[in-house]
This record gives sequence, C-alpha cells and structure tokens, in this order.
Amino acid sequence: MSLAGKTILMSGGSRGIGLAIALRAAADGANIALMAKTDTPHPKLEGTVHSAAEQIRAAGGQALPIVGDVRNDDDITEAVMKTAGEFGGIDIVINNASVIDLSGSLDLAAKKYDLMQDVNVRGTFMLSRTAVPVLRESANPHILSLSPPLNLSPRWLGAHTGYTMAKYGMTMATLGLAAEFADAGIAANTLWPRTTIATAAVQFALGGDRMMKVSRTPEIYADAAYQVISAPAAQRTGQTLIVEDVLEEAGVTDFSGYAAVPGTPDEALFPDIFLD
Repeated sequence: MSLAGKTILMSGGSRGIGLAIALRAAADGANIALMAKTDTPHPKLEGTVHSAAEQIRAAGGQALPIVGDVRNDDDITEAVMKTAGEFGGIDIVINNASVIDLSGSLDLAAKKYDLMQDVNVRGTFMLSRTAVPVLRESANPHILSLSPPLNLSPRWLGAHTGYTMAKYGMTMATLGLAAEFADAGIAANTLWPRTTIATAAVQFALGGDRMMKVSRTPEIYADAAYQVISAPAAQRTGQTLIVEDVLEEAGVTDFSGYAAVPGTPDEALFPDIFLD
C-alpha cells in the first residue's frame, strides 16, 4: 500500500530517525505534521522543525511544522486538532520523541529522570490517546513507537535503570493501547534496530565518531517503518518489531547499503542495546 494522501502526526522529527521516516513517507506524497520544540537551531545539533518541513516538501510530501512540547497537554491537543484540521484527519501517529541518558542510578540527575519519563513514557501515552478519536475515523490507522522489546534480562534492567524504564514504558504504553483499541481496528506496534543508528543521539550519548562509523544509517529504520505503517492495520498489532526482521520479511536480504561507512561488514557493526 502507498502512503499517498495519508496523514502522519509525529513527535519530534527535526532530524535523525524521525526525519528519515518522514522523508520516506513524503516520497509517496504523504501529509506529515511534525510536533517538535526545535523552533530555532540548536547550538550543537542541526535541524529545526521548519527546516525539516522544507525537506519534506522537497521530497514530495505536504508538511505542517508545529512548535510544541510533548510534555504539555495543551500542545498535544493543539497538534492533533491542527493536523486533523489541515489534512482532514490522522492516519498514523509516530512516537519518535525520546530522551536518552545512560547514567547509572546513582549518577542520574533527578531532573533527567523526570525528563525521560515525561517525554518518553507520558508523551507517548498522551499523544497516542489524544489522537485515538481521530484515528478511529481512518481507513488504516496505525500507532508506531520507536522503542524496544521488553527484555527483562538483568543485563539490560541494571545497565541504565532510569533509561531502561523510560524506553520500556514507551513499549508498554503502546502494547496497552494495542489491546485496548483492537476492536477499533487501530494497530499499535513498536520498532527497534539490531544495530546502533548513526544519529546525533548516538554520537553525543553513546560513543562519538567511533560509534557513528560502526552504525547503520537512519534510512534502514525509515524503510522498516514504512513497511509497518503502509501495511493493512489488521495485519499485525501489539507486536515489538525489529527493523531488520521487518525488512527481511519484505524481501530485503542485503543490508550493506545501510552501513554509515560504505564497505563496513555486518559483523563489524555495533549492536544496539536491549537486544541479546
């Protein structure tokens, strides 16, 4: 199925994985509303919600940049209403906004813990549920959260407890919504990669330039997300999907083109967290 004429409401998306997903959908002619805080350039990170909108339009899509904070309920309500008003409805909600801090429990600042819970967990839940009444009217409604499977191995539970709880909270919210609104035909799934992805978050929070060189490009995430949100909603819901598995299911057998550094063998790529 094509995303032509479909409307996506995404949290974040000014750069990185979210923008890559938006650009992939824009190639079909999708309508994309981005709700993000980046009204002005960040001193260290490229991209604003406005520059992202320009790229979406250049790629063939319609764009609606919305300056807003996913932690603010009024901003969420306004984003849903603006998107539905501009494009006549909402077909897909993508919970992309996320905060990462891999500090151990004794080193994690209380404000950073609260920020991760507010953006990752509460933001996912509130944006999704606010959009549900509009999603009910879509012929093929999807909720997709960029979060990992629930892996209760002590290796991951104890590695960075604050961040682990925040990302697992995104997943639990999504799986709960999948069960709660199954009768409404709303598909809700999560998506997570096997390897690290070359984004600013990886560069600044995980390992700098060295980590970027052993990662895959955001386009692999975008191509997998496209497969999920363009498929019939009745096909699957309540699943914690893996990027590479989704692409293999779609017939992709060679991932070499996604290496951030061309020619890097798959076995040299760095595995992402939460997956054994």
